[in-house]
Parts: sequence; C-alpha cells; structure tokens
Amino acid sequence: MSSRQLTAYKQAVLLTAKKAYDEKLMAGTSGNLSVFCRELGQVVITPSSYDYGIMEEKDIVIIDLEGNVIQGCHKPSSEWKMHVEIYKHLPHVGAVVHTHSPYATSFAVNHQEIPVILIEMIPFLKGKLEISPYAEQGSAQVGLNAVPILKRKNACLMANHGVVAVGETLEQAYIHSVYAEDTAKIYHMALSCGQPVVIPGYEE
Repeated sequence: MSSRQLTAYKQAVLLTAKKAYDEKLMAGTSGNLSVFCRELGQVVITPSSYDYGIMEEKDIVIIDLEGNVIQGCHKPSSEWKMHVEIYKHLPHVGAVVHTHSPYATSFAVNHQEIPVILIEMIPFLKGKLEISPYAEQGSAQVGLNAVPILKRKNACLMANHGVVAVGETLEQAYIHSVYAEDTAKIYHMALSCGQPVVIPGYEE
C-alpha cells in the first residue's frame, strides 16, 4: 500500500463524512466512518468529537487494530472498537459507515425492525432491517453484537444507538446507510397514514 493510496483513502473518508453530515445522516459530531487497509492491518477513520464543518484531510486518523494511532493529530473515533470488530470478523467488509440518521435511529430506539416494504431493500440492504442488541457505546461489544446480522445484511439498526452499514468499498457502505434512512423515513410515513404492506415472499 503506497502513501498515495493511503492519501486517497483519507480523502475519501473526509469527503464521505462531509457528505453524510450535509445529508443530515449525522448531527453535531455524532457518527463515524472508516476504510480498512486489510493488507496493512490499518484503519483510516474519522477523528473523535470533531466538527465535520471544519474537518480537513489532516484530521483523518490512521490506526492499527489495537487502536494505536499510526498517523494523525487526533484521537480516533470513540467507536473505533466497533469498526475493528467488524473488520476482524467479516473479511468481505472494506468500509464501515455508522450514522445517527433520525428516522432509522427512531426505530432503533423502539427496538423495532423494518420489514421489506420497498424493492430497493432487497439488493441494497439484503432484506429487512434487523436490530442488534444494545451494548455500551464505545465498547467492542457494539461491533460484536452487529456482526451476526452483518454477515447476512449490508446494514442493521443498533438498539438505542443508530445505524451501521458496511460494504466492500466506502461508496457501497455509504449508499447502504442512505437506503437504511430512506427506508425508515418511508416506513415511518406509511405507518402514520395506514398499515404498510410487506412485499410478498418477504413477510418473515
């Protein structure tokens, strides 16, 4: 992995984080995202408690799988352990996007999964949005609780927490997080005006 490639990863993490913030998938300094350089065992991740509006490429942090900072002037995201556990247990995952998007998080707070009510959920989310059990934020258990679902799905709701989406690339992980929020928003609106109908064959 060349320094040019690592720079490209840092730029991608920065631009995607800013896009997620602008799209209201994250508020304040909440949420975090990363890319895994599997050949080096290094994670390119957003910094902890840092304003997305002023974040620059130099603020992106590179850590190893123990959380040691290899490059960067800030602490890594407080959820770095969640990212690391997902990478350790899911070899197909190359990027993680964790958001606190409001509609999806509202269902996570209610511990209410979202059934397959849109055809887009099948290719992008691989079915219904399930809930991973609650764990203390910042702990490795947050990631470990999500792993069983993320083995089968591209995203899940984390109880009383938010959304975590994965992909082979950062672009994939990001679009999966977008569809998770869009699905939750439409499901919320549908519940407010009637009884949503699950797509036949996806009732379970």
